[in-house]
Amino acid sequence: MLTILVLVIGGYFVGSLSSAIIVARLAGLGDPRTQGSGNPGATNILRLGSKRLAGIVLLGDALKGFLPVWLAQEVGANAWAVAGVGLAAFWGHLYPVFFGFRGGKGVATGLGVLLGFSWSLALAVLGIWLSIFWCWRISSLSALCAAILAPFLAWWLVPDSAIRFAVVLLAIFLLWRHQDNIRRLLSGQEDRASKQN
Repeated sequence: MLTILVLVIGGYFVGSLSSAIIVARLAGLGDPRTQGSGNPGATNILRLGSKRLAGIVLLGDALKGFLPVWLAQEVGANAWAVAGVGLAAFWGHLYPVFFGFRGGKGVATGLGVLLGFSWSLALAVLGIWLSIFWCWRISSLSALCAAILAPFLAWWLVPDSAIRFAVVLLAIFLLWRHQDNIRRLLSGQEDRASKQN
């Protein structure tokens, strides 16, 4: 029980390490929460003008979702504990203790968590994201479609009910964090990638 508690708390703290804020500050770009879209994520770093830094942020955010889940599995935690660790890392990204609980929207970190849960699930969700993005060039729309379909894919690809439940929660919180994007999509005001570069 103590091991599980340590893993969950550790997952939250790892998730709280905002790659975008750390990378942007080290690169002299300031706080991404006060620039561009105001979201501390890879897309906003790209919007601020650096593909290389955006790639680093994307990788960092995905890893901080994947590594805690992987570690929990390596120490033999049960499915519910693994699910809890993944959710903790994801929520750490959304509400980081180190940065005033003002975090990102969770797309890359969520994908990292899914990869830890099931590589086939992560690849399926990534495939949806890429397909939607290829057609419409709108990052938020891609994320929303992937989030909506992720629980159905989990039901099909993942046998553990704990992991399925965690994926549902991930999807709900990701949709919740994209409320502004949803409003802009409905009003036709959401930016396409071609307009951002």
